[in-house]
Amino acid sequence: MPAAETPESSQGSILSLWHELGRQYAAAEGGRNRAAMLGFTILLSSGALVLVLGFFFGTGGAGAPASPWTALTAAGVPVTAGFLAGGALISWERIRGARRRAEVERALMDEGCDPGRPARDGLGAYYDAQLILLRSEYEYLRIRGANRTTRIFEESFGFTPEDPFETGPLNVAPDTEGMRRLRERWERRIAMRRTREMEPPALGMREDQAYRVFPREMTVRTELSVRGAYLTISCDLLRGRYGRNPTGHADQSEGLRARIERDLAEHAALTRPVPRSVRRDVTGRADRRARSGPR
Repeated sequence: MPAAETPESSQGSILSLWHELGRQYAAAEGGRNRAAMLGFTILLSSGALVLVLGFFFGTGGAGAPASPWTALTAAGVPVTAGFLAGGALISWERIRGARRRAEVERALMDEGCDPGRPARDGLGAYYDAQLILLRSEYEYLRIRGANRTTRIFEESFGFTPEDPFETGPLNVAPDTEGMRRLRERWERRIAMRRTREMEPPALGMREDQAYRVFPREMTVRTELSVRGAYLTISCDLLRGRYGRNPTGHADQSEGLRARIERDLAEHAALTRPVPRSVRRDVTGRADRRARSGPR
């Protein structure tokens, strides 16, 4: 007789579904990159083949003399082949990805969730690192006056301009008391909107490819990518505020200078090239360790 499902096991199942949906959205972006690489590879290889054939056999066909049109046709072959190969792959990736996402979305709806509104019932599926990235994106957009987009973040995740959150430099880090208080603040705003029956906007592929709005499971690779993204935003804002030498200002307090130095150092460490063999060994072993859930 199967064991009865407990609230804890149900929540774990929902969490896994959200993370699987996030993986599918991430895979869709990877599919575009693979299609571009395939098209570029086909273009180069077919171009090389045309050059070799032209060198040995000439550009004329069936004894006809070579002409500018013949040369133009020969040049168009690799370009056409590359576009066709890349287009075929991306079409296949989209069809396959849409089918898989539909399966996960149906499973989420069976659990009472709205697959287009991942934070409607709270932020439990989000790790601290991803919330810092989302709040950093919001801050970056707010500074640049992108009001329409910032409203999506406010209505979906409970962010406000008055949040005690700073970036450029950052004043919070994952798994800290400050981050816990921010999470609780955002959860309260989401709950308040839910009480007033205010639905957040539906999110989809476009929003996720721009801002990674769907929950991600924090494997080592994903966490490094997310941390690199929010530190890039912080460092961009730092240089915009303080110039090319953000620490070279005498009026900065010791605490501010320490935060600036920390963000610059961590960003440099994350963006420094790592040998592939070392990266594969470290991340491969770490990804195999079990994780307890979002923090």
